[in-house]
Amino acid sequence: MEKNTFERIYEIVRMIPRGKVATYGQIAALAGNPRLSRVVGYALHVNPDPESIPCYRVVNRLGEVSKAFAFGGENRQIALLEKEGVAFIDGRVDMKKHIWRP
Repeated sequence: MEKNTFERIYEIVRMIPRGKVATYGQIAALAGNPRLSRVVGYALHVNPDPESIPCYRVVNRLGEVSKAFAFGGENRQIALLEKEGVAFIDGRVDMKKHIWRP
């Protein structure tokens, strides 16, 4: 059976290693359609299994965390990333150092 878009998104997000981040656009492209960045955001907002789908590792193209992080707000997302060693510069993820390159 073919996977639906959300299942493909969740599968990709599960692959992002600790200490790395991916962008919404990057996840959309890896899921098969680079124009689905907003769909990636929606899928992560309704994440059915935050324990195994680390949606906090997804940021925008500028390295900014989500203002509406679904599981505790932007400060929670920052705290989760910092716990994994992700560095921030002026409130944004240091993308040169932490972008995931699958």
